[in-house]
Amino acid sequence: MTSLESVPNLEPVPRLAPARVSPATRMPRLLDGAWSEWSAHLDAHLDRHGPPPVHVRRDALIDTVERSGLTGRGGAGFPTARKLRTVADSGRGATVVVANGMEGEPASSKDRLLLTRVPHLVLDGISLAAHAVGADRAVLCVHRGDPDFADWLRGCVEDRAAAGIDPVRIEVAELPRRYVASEQSSLVRFLDGGPAVPTFGPRPHERGVGGRPTLVNNVETLAHLAQIARRGDHWFRAVGAAHAPGSMLTTISGAVNRPGVYEVPMGLSVGEALLLAGGPAERPKAVLCGGYFGAWLPAEVAWNVPMTHGDMRRAGAALGAGILIALPESACVLGETARVIRYMAQETAGQCGPCVFGLPALAEAFSELAFTGGRGRGIQQVRRQIDLVDRRGACRHPDGVAALARSALDTFADDALDHDRQGPCAGLRRPPVLPLPPRSEREEVRK
Repeated sequence: MTSLESVPNLEPVPRLAPARVSPATRMPRLLDGAWSEWSAHLDAHLDRHGPPPVHVRRDALIDTVERSGLTGRGGAGFPTARKLRTVADSGRGATVVVANGMEGEPASSKDRLLLTRVPHLVLDGISLAAHAVGADRAVLCVHRGDPDFADWLRGCVEDRAAAGIDPVRIEVAELPRRYVASEQSSLVRFLDGGPAVPTFGPRPHERGVGGRPTLVNNVETLAHLAQIARRGDHWFRAVGAAHAPGSMLTTISGAVNRPGVYEVPMGLSVGEALLLAGGPAERPKAVLCGGYFGAWLPAEVAWNVPMTHGDMRRAGAALGAGILIALPESACVLGETARVIRYMAQETAGQCGPCVFGLPALAEAFSELAFTGGRGRGIQQVRRQIDLVDRRGACRHPDGVAALARSALDTFADDALDHDRQGPCAGLRRPPVLPLPPRSEREEVRK
């Protein structure tokens, strides 16, 4: 029998958001009981939730998910029921379910938290999704490099097999720890025996693993699915916004007093979320919303923006996987962005010109503007490189990097002009704020 104590190298326990809503809404939800000593134990999970209702009618389960309004929590925010129904109605025999627990964003910790604290809620969601779409294969994908963690997850699967819970046995696959490896076509390609890099061609729901229709969902989405199947669509919609129901996990870091993973209602403002994390530790200058495929917002603008995909887009940012990073006034937006662009230029699949040549050139131009000054030509050079990579790649990787670079120049135009004309600012003297994997870890992955 597995237990939490057998999981090695756990990160420090993130904090739960305190309940900010009426008792009837029962927040937190996914993380309810997550800090119990036995939260990851199958017996404790079954005592709290009971077995997953894998014997309900498939169409009824998908209808319930549709009424709930659940959308993907991996970044795109696509309606979950539409994905389920498309794969279920493919009419091409048995299908495949892939649970994405890769968490390629260095600034995100929510998927790791779910898989360490409440793994059986995720595994329930995988089983229910497999039942809904008629799958005979289900795979949970996690990063390679922590074999004890992967083996522990396999132990969780073994416990469930011994209890006869899952109609389809769940596999645990380990993929390279690369940013692009978490893209859905990368998962499919790897599971078919190829490299974990994005591909052109049909989408997974059309032709996925083994050429079969394949459902790919983030592990948080599947954990929500497991709760909706048990508690119903009305329960799910009891929190959140009418146009964006339910709760979500957000990873909050940077200049806040209590960084960590928090469960919040959809539609909570960025400012309220930052206050749940103890409020700013320093006077904030900006908030990076949506991670490294997201965008910068001035702190005074970000503060009142609701955390939904639509509201974030209207503000010029992105919700993504629920990442918020508060940048203090003492830091340099351009320097922080340059570090991320340099990292992203190293994380490409190496399949096309915009990634092989364009992103390194963009990283060099942006670093020169940030760290040495542009001598009056830096902004122009950066914008030229952005135009050369944006929407020209084999996948969305160069588009995301271009969007982040453009966001820094547009949102903090005065800072960019100062760097271009007068040289680097004093903010470069302080330690970096945005998290990146250690260089030694990135080099080891490439071997």
